[in-house]
Amino acid sequence: MIDKDRLDTYVSIVPTINQKSIQRERFNVFFHYGLNTFTAKEWGDGKVSPQEFNPTQQNTDQWVSAVKEAGAYGVILTCKHHDGFCLWQTKTTDYSVASSPYKGGKGDVVREVSDSCRKYGLKFGIYLSPWDRNHTAYGTEQYNDVYCQQLEELLTGYGEVFCVWLDGACGSYMDGKPKQVYDWNRYFSTIRRLAPKACISNCGPDVRWVGNEGGFARESEWNVVPKFAFDIQSIESNSQQSDDDGFAKKEADIISPDLGSREFLSGFDSFIWYPAEVDVSIRPGWFYHKSQDKAVRSLKNLLKIYYNSVGGNSILLLNAPPDRRGLLHENDVNRLKQLGKHIRESQDQLLQVKNVSAPVAEEGCEIEKALDYSYDKSTFDPLGYYTPKEQADSYEITIELNSSVKINRVELVENVSYSQRIERFEIYANLKGEFKKVYDGTTVGYGRIATFKAVQTDKIKVALTSVRNKPYLEFIGVYSDNGVLIKETLRQRFVKWLHHINYIHYINRENKKSKKNV
Repeated sequence: MIDKDRLDTYVSIVPTINQKSIQRERFNVFFHYGLNTFTAKEWGDGKVSPQEFNPTQQNTDQWVSAVKEAGAYGVILTCKHHDGFCLWQTKTTDYSVASSPYKGGKGDVVREVSDSCRKYGLKFGIYLSPWDRNHTAYGTEQYNDVYCQQLEELLTGYGEVFCVWLDGACGSYMDGKPKQVYDWNRYFSTIRRLAPKACISNCGPDVRWVGNEGGFARESEWNVVPKFAFDIQSIESNSQQSDDDGFAKKEADIISPDLGSREFLSGFDSFIWYPAEVDVSIRPGWFYHKSQDKAVRSLKNLLKIYYNSVGGNSILLLNAPPDRRGLLHENDVNRLKQLGKHIRESQDQLLQVKNVSAPVAEEGCEIEKALDYSYDKSTFDPLGYYTPKEQADSYEITIELNSSVKINRVELVENVSYSQRIERFEIYANLKGEFKKVYDGTTVGYGRIATFKAVQTDKIKVALTSVRNKPYLEFIGVYSDNGVLIKETLRQRFVKWLHHINYIHYINRENKKSKKNV
């Protein structure tokens, strides 16, 4: 029996307003773009001439409008990747668009993308690799000054930034340079000072890497995890060091299948709110490769990723790389449109409720409040939620629909201002006068979309069978059948890890080809 004080400690851990913001919206798009786009590389070496960067039809409105149609809330641009090539008019190096033929050296891709985001009402974020294979200061303490100056340029010259995505890669030895010691605390304080509303993701204190690049969240994705998870992840020695398969053997703190159960947490004393982000590319590679034009993920595959991430208490960061023209390829745009169409139509399938019952609620927190998904746009807190008056071993909610209808999913959302509390739940459907179980679930957090084989019913029950103290339920919705059934098998779990390993091998092959071509 777990100590009550420990449960009280777990539920005392809550998100910051920045974390609420990015988790509330849950779906963003990566743009991997730069010299690698023109050299068919995934990792540049910092020696390619800036003259190679010469898009002839660049249109960032096309990029961002496609992302908007896909249903995403924000974009993150690779302003500088490991090769050190900067997509803006920086004062820190000549290795930038200023030395390219694009717009006669006057172009600014960061400006164009940020302007397009404002035009289409999306949030703008930046990726700025600490690893820089071109800059002469890399490998010295002076480089930390350079990096912070780059942060300052990006965070003060392009409007509000919602996310700063930090990569921990550090491969100094590949270029015969001393090991660069990243001053993470200085980076973080610079970001907090210049962009106080920005989440710091991946190698940062706000959002963590899920542990794979195959697009899969854990079956039980927890927001409350031991403090060690961030402390270890922020150390570059545990980040990708080279373009080989060693990265697949990364320390098991982040890739552990369990980061937040009662059993796991019992071995620790300090905890943080640290949600997971699922980063995955719409293609096999992160940068554009013409050879992959017919290898864009299928809609079925993207839906599996979407329901397992956004529908599994994680943030989805889907990469869509612009091509050498400076456009998203037609195949990518078409797939993004299909994804957005599915999301919109599925959200419109929310069913009307005739009657709902639950254990007696605290005053002002009746179960009816959880039937409407609405929140304050400034605090990101729900406008209404349900919580029972008394604490119990389990809680049962019954929803009666207006008529018998074919359903295949139920959505649950917790009010995380009171932390993440639901550990396990079950869903039952009334089938010919008898309730039959249709779903077994674990964590909920910012969102659980429970999909199951479609059933014809007029009534469902949701049983919260394990809860840390008592639940705070922001939303419960029942949806008509949209034909989706997402259930991860053991084979699929095995395949997703193979996908990550195969991707590492793919990078090796592509870079070897590129070296031969050059």
